[in-house]
Amino acid sequence: MIPKDLFEKVHRIEITTSHLVTDVFAGEYHSVFKGRGMEFDEVREYQIGDDIRTIDWNVTARSGTVHVKKFVEERELTVMILVDGSLSCQFGTVRQLKSQLAAELAAVLAFSAIRNNDKVGLVIFSDTIEKFIPPRKGLRHVLRVIREALYFQALHRDGSGQAQGRLTDLNGPLEYLNKVTTRRTVSFLISDFFAPSIQTSFRKTLAVANKRHDVVAITLNDPREYELPDCRLLQLEDAETGKMVLIDSADAHLREQYSRKALLRLQERNRLFQSVGVDHIDVSTDSPYEGQLAKFFLLRRRRFR
Repeated sequence: MIPKDLFEKVHRIEITTSHLVTDVFAGEYHSVFKGRGMEFDEVREYQIGDDIRTIDWNVTARSGTVHVKKFVEERELTVMILVDGSLSCQFGTVRQLKSQLAAELAAVLAFSAIRNNDKVGLVIFSDTIEKFIPPRKGLRHVLRVIREALYFQALHRDGSGQAQGRLTDLNGPLEYLNKVTTRRTVSFLISDFFAPSIQTSFRKTLAVANKRHDVVAITLNDPREYELPDCRLLQLEDAETGKMVLIDSADAHLREQYSRKALLRLQERNRLFQSVGVDHIDVSTDSPYEGQLAKFFLLRRRRFR
């Protein structure tokens, strides 16, 4: 049974994010995503002025007459929100946990979608698929999406939950997406992307998914993942593996090495996104995410002009 305080939290997020969508993101979302997809309509004979790239060579070969594929602009989008539910997201040292940040981002994206009459679906993943909600329309459905995202994170956080996995498998949600969706989607992959070397096979999986869908990566960050404070002896624990290590954070060389490795990890991640043509948005627990989302919408709209 879902606790009463969770319903109250869903209501607070509904109020906050719906105002944010109304005031800031609704028009931006529409201009960036609406009408970008093209859907196959029919095959007809070639006419002067048709783009030769639309020629259907199979039909042309069978009929002996040049035919082209006709496409129409999609009026409705399907938005899939893929949320990392692994234990590494149960971390945050400033305003909130990464998992809470992920739930708010999911809410903003979901409300933006339904304002444009689009369908919204949810996949929560760890090293397995934890939860799948098929895409549908409507406020009631979106509130369910937000409730399920928050409920899962709350259960994971207090240790009483039904989560099956602790680790992060980034291939899983994208492969699952291709199984459960038959049409092109706009898919937001929300994760801290803490997986071993970002998983060697992930590049290929991401490239394949991005050809079929419009994939946007949203990376969850926390300042302590990039910079250690000087507070003498620290015991650090890997949330996913449980491995613990004792360090002396007063050691300036150690702190510098820590920051250098974090920077290399960040650069590796950004190169991966760039190499497969996936847009990404960096958000952090120590600053409002509105500015990063607005910047993304602006840059993407300029690129599509």
